[in-house]
Amino acid sequence: MKRALLSVSNRSGLVEFAQGLLSQDYEIIATGSTKQYLEDHGLTGLLSVEDVTGFEEMMDGRVKTLHPLIHGGLLGLRDNPSHIKAMEKHGIKPIDLVAVNLYPFKETIAKEGVVLEEAVEQIDIGGPSMLRSAAKNFRDVTVIIDPHDYTRVLEEISMHQNTTESFRRHLATKVYASTAYYDTLIAAYLNEQCEEPVTSPLTLGYELNASLRYGENPHQDAQFYASAHTESYALASAKQLHGKALSYNNIQDGNAALNMVEEFKHDCVCVAVKHMNPCAIACGKDVNEAFDKAYAGDPVSIFGGIVAFNHSVTLEVAQKLSAIFLEIILAPAFDDDALTLLSKKKNLRLLEYKTEGPLANHEFKSVNGGLLVQARDTHAPTPDSIQCVTQTPLDPHDLNSVLFAQKVVKHVKSNAIVVVNGTQTVGIGAGQMNRVGAAQIALNQAGEKAKGAVLASDAFFPMRDTVDLAAQYGIKTIIQPGGSIKDQESIDACNEAQIAMVITGERHFKH
Repeated sequence: MKRALLSVSNRSGLVEFAQGLLSQDYEIIATGSTKQYLEDHGLTGLLSVEDVTGFEEMMDGRVKTLHPLIHGGLLGLRDNPSHIKAMEKHGIKPIDLVAVNLYPFKETIAKEGVVLEEAVEQIDIGGPSMLRSAAKNFRDVTVIIDPHDYTRVLEEISMHQNTTESFRRHLATKVYASTAYYDTLIAAYLNEQCEEPVTSPLTLGYELNASLRYGENPHQDAQFYASAHTESYALASAKQLHGKALSYNNIQDGNAALNMVEEFKHDCVCVAVKHMNPCAIACGKDVNEAFDKAYAGDPVSIFGGIVAFNHSVTLEVAQKLSAIFLEIILAPAFDDDALTLLSKKKNLRLLEYKTEGPLANHEFKSVNGGLLVQARDTHAPTPDSIQCVTQTPLDPHDLNSVLFAQKVVKHVKSNAIVVVNGTQTVGIGAGQMNRVGAAQIALNQAGEKAKGAVLASDAFFPMRDTVDLAAQYGIKTIIQPGGSIKDQESIDACNEAQIAMVITGERHFKH
């Protein structure tokens, strides 16, 4: 008679699985609450772990399955004479199948107000140990961590009197992936409690959120993985209300849009995004005015793009949104009548994102053979953090425009130049190989609107050519980090053109 050991917290399909094993002449060992659950549902003849080991559970259940009679039955190789001899000598019976779920550590740390002691008690020791022992011996042992695999296991046992070795190897691989993920959650949580965080090795844990149709291009395979933590301003925790599934590029653009709206928490903002760059950003007294200003900022590039708000979408603005082709609309909420109207567009994706909760602290970028990790660029200018360095002073009426422009330019790919009027972008030059080229694009787009406007740069001017170009278009104020060995040349150019130049001392490269 074969033996199975069951110890699960997820009871989905458990009774039917155990009944199936009994019908195939398996003897079942079950840990305390699992055994009780099965007996409450009419199953009889089950063994407890204590029946096998002769030791009762101790230390509040911390020690129950950590015993040679359990692990010997899992690890013993059935075709190894010395293993068989040792098992016979010590009265160890083989265990042929193990189904184990782990303590709900992830769910515990997700609860509001959880304390360290409570979290630590949900660190499973016996479960991962049994899983890893069984998975190591996949040639002889079937190991199950996912209840979705119960049906196939029973089917294979019914057909072959055992599971196939290839399926056992698949199940073992799933176990090691799951226990590794479980350990990364524990390590990350404990690291948050450390005064001296551990930085090496780096362990990251993500769950599959969606298998995507393809990546950036149709010939590239792609998946979307989500962090275990529910974060605000994150697509992984957003709720899709309508439309077809998100694509790889949708997710990248949507993430960029949420980073931008998060920058303007204290304003009513509308962000239009194309290829991870803002094509327009504007603030208004309400979402309707914010959208009008953003649309006017670039009515061409918004076509086929993404629009994001940080306030609820009303019917008034929904009527305008429905008149143009968009891929996605992101908002913390949609008024009922606005949602009804926008849902008439079959393919338009409508997503509701969370504004409450923790924000991601770091961002990751893969490189061949490695991973770059950095803190997110969350610095924003304040009136006290900027300095006017020209003879022409900063007009107090332009202060909000200067701060707005600086917030926008940090989200534009380098080299980046942004031209704004009030709290509305009128020209954006993104991703150019030289700064004056980015300025030319932004100023050409702004045209007459550049007169009296503010120009922002993500990094310093290596020479005065950008200032000279700005002067030709009538720019009134420039904000830039400073730090070039030729800063004085740019300051002199501003003085000659009676342009106010503000220095932030803080660069915002975005590659």
